[in-house]
Amino acid sequence: MTRKWTLESITMLLFILFTYAAGSKLANYKLFLFQMDAQPFDNQYTLPLAVGLLLMEFAIAACLIFKRTIKAGLWASLSMLIAFTAYIILIKLNYFGSIPCSCGGVIERLSWTQHLFFNLFFIGINIAGIVLYKLPPSAPQQPQLKLS
Repeated sequence: MTRKWTLESITMLLFILFTYAAGSKLANYKLFLFQMDAQPFDNQYTLPLAVGLLLMEFAIAACLIFKRTIKAGLWASLSMLIAFTAYIILIKLNYFGSIPCSCGGVIERLSWTQHLFFNLFFIGINIAGIVLYKLPPSAPQQPQLKLS
């Protein structure tokens, strides 16, 4: 029972994260596009990247709420979190120079260091969710007879 509750809590947290991130970007779409233009990619890729990112975040969130797609959602969310974290590490190493955060909502108010730890936390619970998902369901314990 604890395993199931923990896995459901993890998937719910990840669902909230991806829904919130995509929703806040969509709510402030013009600002999101402006911030995406400031990223170290050619500006001709701004619109496809912005739309693709929103679609991926919403798709991951959707995968996390359906039983049949939870496994895919957990792996997709882990992949995206690792990619974002690698990008943050490159920013922290000043690989691109000064880059604005295009995360949206309250997440965009975090410093890059805070954002890194935020992502590492979600990577950790995401990995825990994958491990819990892979574990076989625990069978009820049968009382053992002790023969003397």
